[in-house]
Amino acid sequence: MLLTKLITPESIIASLKANAKKQALQELSDRAAFISHLAPREIFDALLQRERLGSTGIGEGIAIPHAKLARATSMFGIFARLVRPIDFDAIDGAPVDLIFLLVAPESAGADHLKALARLARVFRDAAVTGKLRAARDVSALYAVLTEEGASRAA
Repeated sequence: MLLTKLITPESIIASLKANAKKQALQELSDRAAFISHLAPREIFDALLQRERLGSTGIGEGIAIPHAKLARATSMFGIFARLVRPIDFDAIDGAPVDLIFLLVAPESAGADHLKALARLARVFRDAAVTGKLRAARDVSALYAVLTEEGASRAA
């Protein structure tokens, strides 16, 4: 799974201002709705429902919220770097400053799981997360996310 298949420069937020998890998820839902033409509330509600099952904060300042939606026609992502880290109920208790939202059609099946696994591998790479935290703008963030090491399946 190439990250270039999931994101475009328009799906990257370089400096997201959010004070809480719900606010961050709402902002991400709004951007996802703009990209996909789905209803922002539909996306937000699905994300909240998924978070009730357990936090998608995977540790080390990273969260990968995700949802499957009946009306989604393709899998896509939204990446955001937060201006200030927020509590995300992550498994290690650390605040989150990098979020990759993944939305998939209900029919995505194994492709959804493969994409989540790929994202987890990418964001566990300290070199990648260091570059993402140091990047200055959308084009630099997009370049890091789509460079050979991050974009190619391991």
